[in-house]
Amino acid sequence: MEPLFSYGTLQLEQVQRRQFGRLLDGTDDVLHGYVITEIQIRDPAVLDASGIETHLALVPGDGPPIAGKVFQLTPKELEAADVYESENYVRVRVPLASGTHAWVYVKAEA
Repeated sequence: MEPLFSYGTLQLEQVQRRQFGRLLDGTDDVLHGYVITEIQIRDPAVLDASGIETHLALVPGDGPPIAGKVFQLTPKELEAADVYESENYVRVRVPLASGTHAWVYVKAEA
């Protein structure tokens, strides 16, 4: 299983059902070393799944701790998350406050 830290729309029930075919059971954790910004989503499939045009994105920086959930995904589900996050994000491995490491999606370079 692959741990994925989610701070945004991957926590939504409708997104999980559409991308993974199931509801995910997550554990609370915190990420340091990033700040939250917003991006406009134009991908019709992502807009349809989330129903939200403005999504959160992370950029490196010294901001307040970012709370989120860690989900355990299969490799196939992680690929489905990559498709959902599309060209707006890149997946990187980060340390979390709990001491574990997880994947997280950060804002792609423009």
